[in-house]
Amino acid sequence: MSRTPHVAYFCMEFGLHESFPIYSGGLGILAGDFIKSAHDLRLPVVGIGLKWERGYCVQRIGSDGEPFEEYPAFDAPWLRETRLRVRIRVRGQEVPCTVWSSDHFGTVPLYLIEPHRARDRWITHRLYEAGTDVRIAQEMLLGIGGIRALNWLGIPIATYHFNEGHAAFAGVEMIADGMEAGMPFGDAWAETRSRIVFTTHTPVKAGNEEHSVADLRRMGACLQLSGAEMRAIGGDPFNMTVAGLRLSRAANAVSKLHGTTARAMWKSVEGAAPITSVTNGVHVRTWQSERIRAAGDRDSALWDAHLALKLELLDAIRDKTGVGVDPDSLLIGFARRAAGYKRSDLILRDETRLLELLDQHRVTLVFSGKSHPQDRGGKAIVARLARAQKQYPSRVVFLENYDMSVARTLVRGCDVWLNNPVRPLEASGTSGMKAAMNGVLNLSILDGWWAEGCEHGVNGWAIGDETAGDDEEDLAALYATLENEVLPAWADRDRWVRMMRASIQMAVEKFSSDRMVRDYFEKLYPFTGPADQEPEPAEQESPDELTA
Repeated sequence: MSRTPHVAYFCMEFGLHESFPIYSGGLGILAGDFIKSAHDLRLPVVGIGLKWERGYCVQRIGSDGEPFEEYPAFDAPWLRETRLRVRIRVRGQEVPCTVWSSDHFGTVPLYLIEPHRARDRWITHRLYEAGTDVRIAQEMLLGIGGIRALNWLGIPIATYHFNEGHAAFAGVEMIADGMEAGMPFGDAWAETRSRIVFTTHTPVKAGNEEHSVADLRRMGACLQLSGAEMRAIGGDPFNMTVAGLRLSRAANAVSKLHGTTARAMWKSVEGAAPITSVTNGVHVRTWQSERIRAAGDRDSALWDAHLALKLELLDAIRDKTGVGVDPDSLLIGFARRAAGYKRSDLILRDETRLLELLDQHRVTLVFSGKSHPQDRGGKAIVARLARAQKQYPSRVVFLENYDMSVARTLVRGCDVWLNNPVRPLEASGTSGMKAAMNGVLNLSILDGWWAEGCEHGVNGWAIGDETAGDDEEDLAALYATLENEVLPAWADRDRWVRMMRASIQMAVEKFSSDRMVRDYFEKLYPFTGPADQEPEPAEQESPDELTA
């Protein structure tokens, strides 16, 4: 058993591979890339999450043009039982949980908690399932169950890293443990704060979850803490982001611009940890094509590699939709979660200029994205994109059920990667990093990571400037940049390849998850250095004998 102090990285979802759908989108894929890089760098990290029975939805387009969801079961034979049971009291009933482990996808040890009895799996039936009781119970298993599992596994933890507010009840558990040992609430809170760091991800209000303290009390999430003590941590309603800020010694946003936004957003929270920024990164070996890496510094090899990847994407489009796309057209990709502020359909809103772009300039648009099952606005966006495929056949394509497989094909095979969020609501936007390291040139609003990465006309293009524009202004800037800068560059093959090379260099050097993980160890964790060995679950005589 390693005695090296570890970081325990808590996250509700981990995106490791499309065959293991325990993720919904960017938050989970970031967490997956984090624990892959921690493994590659041999850094002392363990991941803590939940084992979802059916995970996130598969989203299809029905015959009526509207999206609908399916929740297929999946197998994960690579998961190993740790022979550990932890118990969490939910709504007054003991819920014994199994703790699974895996490093199958090239990660540090990842521990996933699942109710042991079938009758309790309403909690982990679906990722982010709607309903107050379900969400609180999920967060109790992650936070309270995660702390109890780590204690029994015997892994020495120096820092507990809460990736988003879902893990806040881990801090409540740690305070309760301190109080049970005889510490006053204030001292237990201070001791807990000294061991936690917190990452906030979204400046969108709806993404910062709240629950009434009465509901938390009814569910059992308060443990031994009084109502006044819970309100001191998270308010009433109990805001999970506020709790994360008050439970941690340090906090961070996920890009420099997001840091500025987050500090302004949460400045009125008394007792909040100071918010710095650690810009996100992506796992190079997962997202960059081997063909691109093998091309080296040869321009002809880079272009040939790009064409091969583009043809793979066109084959995938034909297989999934039956649509044949002109391989000589400029292929512009837009793929991300369907949310209003991301404005997936912005380029479609000026039909006159759109038709000119598609027909006279031989441009093809390929979209993908998935909405939350309960997000009517997001579903309307998905339906709008699906309709556009019928409205502009062979020039607009929509690929349903956006997942890691679709994303990997798109970020490697497009020519241009489009992003037009309402600034400054895109905290980071890691899909653009994945595209950039494959030589796909970003065309984006200066939001999130692109405000740091963009060298206009050198490695991609900015839409507009650093001011926040409205829809009409941003749409005009989008078309102006496309027509006056992107299309002329596309006509100059040598220039385009130079820009591709600059894009790859920028992304690999500045926006890899290796760089991101090193930044966390240097800026937010109290120690650095490789693990002497990766931790293994403690050997026990019987799974029934090891319970918490």
